[in-house]
Amino acid sequence: MTDRIKLAHLPTPIEPLPRLKRLLNGPDLWIKRDDLTGLGIGGNKTRKLEFLVGDALAKHSKTLVSAGAVQSNHCRQVAGAAARLGLDCTLVLTGAEPSQVQGNLLLDRLSGAQTVFVPTRDLRDSTLQATVERLEAEGKRPYLIPYGGSNAIGAMGYAQAMHELKTQRFDFDWIVFATSSGGTHAGLIFGAHETGFKGKILGISIDSPAAEFAPRVAQLANGAAELMESEFRISAEDVLVNDDYCKAGYGVLTPADQEGVALFARHEGMLLDPVYTGRAAAGLIDLVRKGFFKPEEKLLFWHTGGTPALFAEPYAQALAKA
Repeated sequence: MTDRIKLAHLPTPIEPLPRLKRLLNGPDLWIKRDDLTGLGIGGNKTRKLEFLVGDALAKHSKTLVSAGAVQSNHCRQVAGAAARLGLDCTLVLTGAEPSQVQGNLLLDRLSGAQTVFVPTRDLRDSTLQATVERLEAEGKRPYLIPYGGSNAIGAMGYAQAMHELKTQRFDFDWIVFATSSGGTHAGLIFGAHETGFKGKILGISIDSPAAEFAPRVAQLANGAAELMESEFRISAEDVLVNDDYCKAGYGVLTPADQEGVALFARHEGMLLDPVYTGRAAAGLIDLVRKGFFKPEEKLLFWHTGGTPALFAEPYAQALAKA
């Protein structure tokens, strides 16, 4: 078991979605509010950071380093964790530096993070490594947090989330959520094993084909099991991933994504984000309309956060017309 430090407001609430259920004429719909974890406006990465930052502090690190897109929810929460604990923070962000500082990037800056911009994903890893080496040479004792906080340590956050879900005494047939870097997905799978969860765990892929993504999730889940000295193992074939909705590419707002965000906002007062939860909501809505779920089944949509991206371009203007 790795070190853990408290950062999140837990447990996050579970709420019904009755108006959306009626609108879709579908199964019983509920939502798990991990947009309310508290750190830097909240999100799923805070659960992972409790373990990752715990490990960083145990190793006497002084600087948290990570990477993501310009509007990365993960990077915003890394910056918030660093500010909370008096650590420095450097973020490597993929994309051109915007002329206006908005959304997550604004919160990065408010939290005191230093930012390094890299034009393409192809250059991200080499730039990240060079940044870590520079900080080491400067005596900053950097701790590298992987993209999305997704390694075996980070996955422990969502293994523990399944224990939390069990204490909330809800029985669900399905858990549906946005999946991208794989740590949340892996943690939920291992946590389901630990808690005896009998439902199915379905990730809606944001940006990767299932054949490429499922092995990574299995590897992370098995890594989390090893940390806990568990004999649990899973193969890629056992990872449930739907990749029907990711073909437009990462961060490209489709009409279905816009509808997903708008329906949750207008019928439940729930704000999703345009990149992750909006796309997962689009997938959930489409699957309900197609009759993928049985009418008597009970579904939990796990909200992974990301609200600040709603206020950044190009998303804001597009969603204003949804």
